[in-house]
Amino acid sequence: MKFIAECGLNHNGNLDLTYELVRQSSFSGADIVKFQLGWRGGKDEMNHLDKDRLTKIINFAEYMDIQPMFSIFTDQAYELIKEYNLPLLKIASRTLVDDYDLVKKILDDGNNLIISLGMWEKDEMPFEPNDKIDYLWCISKYPCLIEDLTNFPKDFSKESVTGYSDHTIGIETALLSISRGAKIIEKHFSLDKSDTTIRDHVLSATPKEFKTMVQIGRELHKQVAFGV
Repeated sequence: MKFIAECGLNHNGNLDLTYELVRQSSFSGADIVKFQLGWRGGKDEMNHLDKDRLTKIINFAEYMDIQPMFSIFTDQAYELIKEYNLPLLKIASRTLVDDYDLVKKILDDGNNLIISLGMWEKDEMPFEPNDKIDYLWCISKYPCLIEDLTNFPKDFSKESVTGYSDHTIGIETALLSISRGAKIIEKHFSLDKSDTTIRDHVLSATPKEFKTMVQIGRELHKQVAFGV
């Protein structure tokens, strides 16, 4: 069972705040802390991560004993991240749809990938079955409301997806997915859900909520594994 704290742009352009997001993600029980590389990442944009900043974030995550991961949005972002040899990279559904060739290149280079399927509308999966890929079921709405979940998997073990990327308000849907067999949970993570700088804050979990989700989720996962 893996829990991903998706910090994204919830640093609001204050890149020093990434350190506290990493720290609180670790304290909250997340296995992985994730940021976005190449999205709104121009030199004068709020998510600009150059080599120096990227190195510091990765080193601090390792210091906090949490695995760093990045969503890769552009060729330039991929070239920047390659030298760090991270064990896992994330592909957002937007990138899968808008730049399929980049995703194929990253996969062909032998990387382990977690791929969200929120914007993928084809019946077939993006790639042939591959032990280097885990797919996440997702609805690309921010926030995602209960009426948007009509096709929510009844049993993840019978689907082609391994886990769930959650954009709902609260942690209940993430816990529901675990009870139905999801093995990877990605949940947005914020220090302040009332912050309106970025739309993702309101659909994020606070450190306290994330920790509760992890504690209950791991117990649910054990019960599912025992066939309860």
